[in-house]
Amino acid sequence: MMDREPPRTELASAHLAGTGLAGTRPAGTGPAGAEPARTELHRHPERGSHDLDVIFDIVDSALICHVGFDHDGAPVVIPTVHGRDGTTLYLHGSPASRMLRGLASGIDVCVGITLVDELVLAKSWFHHSLNYRSVVVFGRATVVGDPDVKTRALRLIVDHIRPGRSAEARPPNAKELAGTLVLAVPLTESSAKVRSGPPLDDAEDADFPVWSGVVKVSSPR
Repeated sequence: MMDREPPRTELASAHLAGTGLAGTRPAGTGPAGAEPARTELHRHPERGSHDLDVIFDIVDSALICHVGFDHDGAPVVIPTVHGRDGTTLYLHGSPASRMLRGLASGIDVCVGITLVDELVLAKSWFHHSLNYRSVVVFGRATVVGDPDVKTRALRLIVDHIRPGRSAEARPPNAKELAGTLVLAVPLTESSAKVRSGPPLDDAEDADFPVWSGVVKVSSPR
C-alpha cells in the first residue's frame, strides 16, 4: 500500500534477487544508451529495468493487459487480451470497438501489465504491500493490414490464452478475418518494475503480536 522503504542498498539488492533484475542496465530500450523520459522510473528506481528479457517474460506471463488512451478528451482504460511477437505487442477486436478505432487513428497509447505474486502482510498498516511484476508501454498503434501478418498475430493471441490452442481450434475464415481489426504496438518504449521480498517492518514493531510475511497468490497459468 504505502510501503516506505529505508534508503539502504542491501534492501534494494534483496528486492531484486531472484527477479532477473539484479545487475541490469536501465537503458535496454532507450536510444544510444539514453533512457526514454516517459519510462524513467522515479519511485523506487532500484526495482526497475529496461531489460527486454525481463519485459518479455512479464508480457508473456500475464493473461490480459490494460490499454489507456484519450477518447474525446477523457481518459479511458480498457482491459483486453494480447499477444507478442518479438518487440511487437498485438491487440485485436471489432472494427467497431471504440478503443481500436481510436488507436488505429494514430493516437498515443499507454499499456499496463501487472502480475501479483504475493500479498505482503506487515505488522503495521503502513508497510502492507504486494509483491508484483509490472510493465508499462508507451507508443502508437498501427493497423496490421497484411493478411499473413494478421493471421499470425491472431494465432499468437489465441496461443497466449492457452499455448497450442491455435492448432486445435478452427482458424478464422475470410469473413471473420475481415471483421477483425489487429493493431501492433511496439515494445521499444517500455519499462518493467518488480517488488519482491518480505514486509519492511519497523524495528519498533518487532514484538507487535501479529504475524507478518508473504502469502503466495495462485496463478491462472
